[in-house]
Amino acid sequence: METARFFCNTCGQENAASSGSCIRCGSSLAIVPAAVPGQIISAAGPRYAGFWIRFLAHIIDHIVVNILYTPLIVVVVLLIVIPARAHREPNPGVIILVAFMAAVVGIAISWLYEAYLTSSSWQATLGKRALQLKVTDLNGGRLSFGRSTGRYFAKILSGMILGIGFIMAGFTERKQALHDMIAGTLVERR
Repeated sequence: METARFFCNTCGQENAASSGSCIRCGSSLAIVPAAVPGQIISAAGPRYAGFWIRFLAHIIDHIVVNILYTPLIVVVVLLIVIPARAHREPNPGVIILVAFMAAVVGIAISWLYEAYLTSSSWQATLGKRALQLKVTDLNGGRLSFGRSTGRYFAKILSGMILGIGFIMAGFTERKQALHDMIAGTLVERR
């Protein structure tokens, strides 16, 4: 029986068992059992989703959330505006209440949509699922509803800094955006 051999995750170079990193490219090594003498077996890790594919998934999700959001907000507006119209004057308090209720309903729908689906067995929203992406914890496992909720609300911080938190997904080693780093999550290609 052959012993385990060390191969680079990036370039496939065979390395000595005592090496911690690849002698060719410097990447970390993984233990891979040798199936056939002389055969090179690479230990390819997960493929992470970068900025553009995640952006496309976000657009799809935005459309889905708006489809869910629009009928509910119409009901909220009608329940508030119809009684206010009986007074024949636009009431600033009613306008503020309608805007506040619209924001609350929108945030609740978006949060529940994302947190529920990313913590489900799908591990993805409809947009991510359509593009064959999944959201995992740092070990590749399924997220809890709480972690999915934290990831959703951490996106506020990603957006507050001029969207740089989202753009980071194009430049970090494991394609993590700021909210992924905060929540300890990864977005992988299936």
